[in-house]
Amino acid sequence: MDIDYKLANINDELTQILKLQQANSISTITSEEKQSEGFVTVQHTFDLLKNMNDACQHCIAKDGDDVVGYALSMVQSFGDQIEVLKPMFDEINRLLPSKNYLVMGQICIDKNYRKLGIFKGLYQFMQQEYNNRFDLLITEIDKLNTRSMAAHAAVGFITLKEYSSGGQDWALVAWEW
Repeated sequence: MDIDYKLANINDELTQILKLQQANSISTITSEEKQSEGFVTVQHTFDLLKNMNDACQHCIAKDGDDVVGYALSMVQSFGDQIEVLKPMFDEINRLLPSKNYLVMGQICIDKNYRKLGIFKGLYQFMQQEYNNRFDLLITEIDKLNTRSMAAHAAVGFITLKEYSSGGQDWALVAWEW
C-alpha cells in the first residue's frame, strides 16, 4: 500500500471526502464504534466543502484513486458558516485575538486504513503545506471522543480550553507551528 498525501483539487476528491464523512458521522455509527473508533460531528454540503477548499485546500491521503483520509482546512472567514462551529471561533478569537491561525475543520481516516500512521501523516503534510502561512493549527474535539483526544495529544496538540456548547463538552486544542 502506497499512501500519497496531497491537496484536494478535483470535485471527485471532495465527493469522496463527503462519503467518508457520512460513513463516520456521530449519527450513523453505533455507540461502541463511537467509543472505540471515534466519530465526526459536522456534515458539510458539497458547496461549503468546495468553498472551504477554494480558500485553503484540504489535505487528503489517497490509496490509488481512493481518498482514504482527510483533514479539512478552514480559514477564519468561515467562522460564521457552520452553526455548530460558531462558539469555537468565538472562543478562539477571545483567547488568541492576534494570532494567524488555521482551523482543522475535521479529520477522518477510512476504517480499513486506521492504525497505519495516516492520521499523523495527514497532520505532518498539513504542517509542511501551511506552516509558512499560519502560526498554529486549531481544532475542537468532542470530549466523548477519547480516541481523537489521545491521537491529537500524540501529534503535539495542547488543550487551550474546555467548554460546553450545543449540549456537548468540547476541548479546544492547538498545535503551534
